[in-house]
Amino acid sequence: MFDLVAFIPRAVAQSIPLLLGCTGETISEKAGSLNLGIPGVMYVGAISGVIGSFLYEHSCGGNVNPALAILIPMISCLVGSLLMGLLFSFLTVTLRANQNVTGLAMTTFGVGFGNFFGGSLIKLTGSDVPSIALSATSQCFSKSLPFAKDLGWFGEIFLSYGFLAYVAIVIAIIAAYVLNHTRTGLHLRAVGENPATADAAGINITKYKYLSVCIGCMIAGLGGLYYVMDYASGVWSNDAFGDRGWLAIALVIFTIWRPNVAIFASMLFGGLYILYLFIPTGTNLAVKELYKMLPYVVTIIVLVITGMRNKRENQPPESLGLPYFREDR
Repeated sequence: MFDLVAFIPRAVAQSIPLLLGCTGETISEKAGSLNLGIPGVMYVGAISGVIGSFLYEHSCGGNVNPALAILIPMISCLVGSLLMGLLFSFLTVTLRANQNVTGLAMTTFGVGFGNFFGGSLIKLTGSDVPSIALSATSQCFSKSLPFAKDLGWFGEIFLSYGFLAYVAIVIAIIAAYVLNHTRTGLHLRAVGENPATADAAGINITKYKYLSVCIGCMIAGLGGLYYVMDYASGVWSNDAFGDRGWLAIALVIFTIWRPNVAIFASMLFGGLYILYLFIPTGTNLAVKELYKMLPYVVTIIVLVITGMRNKRENQPPESLGLPYFREDR
């Protein structure tokens, strides 16, 4: 039997890294910056948080202060992700480097950066297995409301998550509101649609592009931190993220650049990602592999349907991926 009450919480937990990565990338793309480095940013954000948590846990012998156990990895994660955003902005906005090449290079760099420092920490611990377990910090991140278990299926489905899951939803809602209902969001969208016109109207193109990319990277970095500290129970393993960063980028197109829609779309993709674990396949491994393909098949179908759309509001920002030369105005 398909256990829906067990499936939904797992799908939601799986969806949070996708939601944070999608929200961060949407903010970047709305200002015209196509950041394909999001997978690398998530790696850097995660390993930065792991380094901060590792140093703190070992300095206090495992007797951690819950507030510091949350603040230190979060600040470390945000700083690491911010540096990646600044690097991408400097290369693509200031130096006008190709955004596609820069993003792919940053993904390769981010994954290598995470694996290098993750492997170094594993050697420092002298562990017999290729992973680091930060259980004390993980308990602070994954702690749910104390009365959730007393509310039966309602508490299991809606109240059984760590605080970062709710933070991710709030961030997506705030991002949608800012983009669509504030002057800042209007300027940001103007920069992404027609930077020459925005520049003529007195909008600082460089400032908005830097801010959008840096804020987007910091949000995406939190997705990496959530995966390690909450979903993976504080265990870091090299190359454990898989392709979640790329799915987050695909979600941007699936949601038509709307962070509020990403809340439900990420849950859909999160459910598809783990569906094979809940559908009995017996000993037929081929069927299980077909179920594992579902999120990627859906992604391809979505890309095809999106490419066939003719409505203007369903199209990407007009200057997405294009450098802005003020001299050409």
